[in-house]
Amino acid sequence: MVGVRLGEKGRITIPARIREALGLREGDVLQLSIEGGAIILRPEKTVTAKQLKGVIGPAKVKLEEVEEALGSDLS
Repeated sequence: MVGVRLGEKGRITIPARIREALGLREGDVLQLSIEGGAIILRPEKTVTAKQLKGVIGPAKVKLEEVEEALGSDLS
C-alpha cells in the first residue's frame, strides 16, 4: 500500500510508480466508486483503432465479399 495526503479541495496525487505501473498519463479519466467503505479508482481506458491495428492479424477478404458488402459491382 502507498499512502497519499488529501490536499486542498480534496485533491490527491497518485505516486509516479503507481501511474507508471498502470500506464496512466495526464488527462486520463479515472472512475471513482466506494466499495466496502473504501475509495476505488479505476482507469477508464479507451482503445483507438490505431492501438488495435495488427491485434487480430491481417484480414483476407475476397473482392466478391467487398462488392457484396458495398452492394455494388466494382468491376
